[in-house]
Amino acid sequence: MTLEPRPILTDGATHPAQQFRNLVSDLARDNEGVTRGTDLKVTQLGTPGGSVQVSSGTGLVRGRYQAYQGTYAVMNVGSANVDIAPTGGSPRSDMLIIRVEDREYEGNIDPATGQVNYFQIISNVSSSATTIPDGRTGIPLARIDIPASTSTITDAYIKDIRQVANPRRDRQMFPHSPASASTEITGSASSWGYFTTEAGWSLAVPAWASRALIRIDMYSVRLSTANFYGAVRAVFGSSLLVVQAVSVDDNQGTAVRRINVGVADTITIPDSYRGTTQLLRPQAAGYSGNAGRISVDGSSTFVYEVEFYEGPR
Repeated sequence: MTLEPRPILTDGATHPAQQFRNLVSDLARDNEGVTRGTDLKVTQLGTPGGSVQVSSGTGLVRGRYQAYQGTYAVMNVGSANVDIAPTGGSPRSDMLIIRVEDREYEGNIDPATGQVNYFQIISNVSSSATTIPDGRTGIPLARIDIPASTSTITDAYIKDIRQVANPRRDRQMFPHSPASASTEITGSASSWGYFTTEAGWSLAVPAWASRALIRIDMYSVRLSTANFYGAVRAVFGSSLLVVQAVSVDDNQGTAVRRINVGVADTITIPDSYRGTTQLLRPQAAGYSGNAGRISVDGSSTFVYEVEFYEGPR
């Protein structure tokens, strides 16, 4: 029989484990990896030694032995220690994975009494490996690149190679026009200044965010007085993370003129930002030796666009 006769969940029916695993696979969009960016992270021991520790967390592991084997949901509650063998006269790279060995397809572990999923070390992998080098069912957590003659593992040797199975994303956009003309920023000032009538955008940072893709399009920015040679950028948050500056190089003389300019960058979100509201605000500066001026007014428009996304952290 090829068609499973009783779909999940049918009252009064029984269902094979494979059917539930395929339900997990469907709900996970056939992706695998850790559930959240902090799940199953590998770090050194509190006092570094010959083991590493794996943090609490959950994950999804796609079965690789057979088509439609489905996806396993794994869980670690509490910190688990995994031993790492010392190196001899040569360096070595080991990969730490969480392995699933289901006797329905491979092995002979009794799920009633044995450990079907477990942490496993694959020794002597490539020093650039980020995926499991063979067909075993599991997900990679870390690669440990160990120097020669080393028995103590520190964070410096641990390369995080986790993937989030279904990373969350949150895209926000905010268009805004200043109500009045800002104070002009002079080209000769050689220091960054805010557009005084463009207060920026205060936005909520999701508690799960790892990075943010930031883009600001600035339309009808005003230049005047003389040639302007300078730059625009933006700063984000209380610690003033900098969105990469772009140059403004204008040599049209003394007339008032308008330009469009944009900035964009990818920013790593600090721990202190998550779950808080932070300000994103543009700035401009002139390079010394020119008398041009830059400003915005009621004819200018700013379009702020930020996409937060989740990754291992």
